[in-house]
Amino acid sequence: MNSRIILVNVVRWFLLLSVQVLLLRNMSFYNLATPFTYILFLLLLPFGIPNLLLYLIAFGTGITLDAFYDTLGVHTAACVTLAFVRILFISVSVSRDNFDEPEPSLGHMGFRWFALYAVLCTFSHHLVLFFLEAFKLTELSYTLLRCLLSAIFTLFTILLVELIFFNRKMR
Repeated sequence: MNSRIILVNVVRWFLLLSVQVLLLRNMSFYNLATPFTYILFLLLLPFGIPNLLLYLIAFGTGITLDAFYDTLGVHTAACVTLAFVRILFISVSVSRDNFDEPEPSLGHMGFRWFALYAVLCTFSHHLVLFFLEAFKLTELSYTLLRCLLSAIFTLFTILLVELIFFNRKMR
């Protein structure tokens, strides 16, 4: 991995976590829908990143959010789950021999692939996040509603950010 890719990802991590903590932390619609746009950082990490490093980055990202949100490992568990789902989805949908693309972004992989990838990773992240946050099954319908609405809101913001910074790959 060259130093340019590392620098871009460090800046992306800092910007997305700063926006999440300073702006989106207090943006909640009736305590039902909260955007978690910081997961875009984990979604856009390069294909060639080793799995152990991906898990460590996901752990570090989650523990950083837990420190700012005063949650005890909820974001960490959700980010590590997202990393696991990301590894599974990429291993099933992209052949490792033909890594022509540097990262799984909208501009490189196309809308259909990226949308499916973002939906699966976002829903897995949000299911773990909200069920660990609630930690009881008596509020199952409320927790599932929060998960669904937050995932839709998060997906909307992720796709909006990706479309703003859309870079069509030259073929």
